[in-house]
Amino acid sequence: MNDILEVRNVTKRFGMGGVFGRNHITAVNDVSFTIEAEKPEIFTIVGESGSGKTTLARMILRLETPSEGEILFHGTRVDLRASRAERLKFMHEVQPVFQNPFEAFNPLKEVDRYLISTARTFLKLTKQSDIEQAMDDALQKVGLSYAEVKGRFAHELSGGQLQRVSIARALICNPTLLIADEPVSMVDASLRMAIVNLLKSLRDDFGVSVIYITHDLATAYYIADRIIIMQKGDVVEMGPARAVLDNPEHPYARLLKESVLSIDDAGYGDLDPATELMDQINKDRTGRTKMVTRDDGRLVRVAE
Repeated sequence: MNDILEVRNVTKRFGMGGVFGRNHITAVNDVSFTIEAEKPEIFTIVGESGSGKTTLARMILRLETPSEGEILFHGTRVDLRASRAERLKFMHEVQPVFQNPFEAFNPLKEVDRYLISTARTFLKLTKQSDIEQAMDDALQKVGLSYAEVKGRFAHELSGGQLQRVSIARALICNPTLLIADEPVSMVDASLRMAIVNLLKSLRDDFGVSVIYITHDLATAYYIADRIIIMQKGDVVEMGPARAVLDNPEHPYARLLKESVLSIDDAGYGDLDPATELMDQINKDRTGRTKMVTRDDGRLVRVAE
């Protein structure tokens, strides 16, 4: 079976300290998963800050090199030392959408110039009419038009509009894989579902697979086909999203679910500390662990 992406036992360590007192911190530890070409999906990576989810995304995007393991795209190893032609071919099919759209665009540069540059670089278009058509086609997919963004600067657009422009820029390349790192965390709550529904549309209507990175279990439950939950670099639970989120098994996965605020007790402030779960999580991290497969297809990290 042809896989778009295969992550094989990937580990990333960063050095800390000086020459004589150098330590290492493991940001990602022995992570493996695949995304199939025949079935577009939304593969969601969930975890708190410092869990390693963004570092994992940066390795997939060739922005970091794994300390161990390898990442294959259509069977070819993702390598920072690749030639310019190889990098452009990879970028043509794998595009990022970053967390803060206002940091993704230079405030002194019109946003449509980013779209023009993308069309020229990846589609090799030279005629202005062809470039404008490619931009408009991509913008239409996200509910905008070229006329709405032409000549405008980032500060002249709302956060939701700018994030949709960022997604449209990625779509100009007609990618097979979109890596969206916290794409809704910097937009208003009223606009989050519009972005999330857009990602679903990319999967369903245009056959684009999405790696959706988030700490928000609510949007993960709504959007994900498969999910992995990361804690301090380790995958602690992985499998079909509904199975994992409806009935999480690992203590950390259960803690994440129980940490989602409910409207049932609104105004009462009746929140019980999850002391038992925290004790179990700390206990599990002190010993040797392994991943085991359950009958419903999920993998769970358990003590050996």
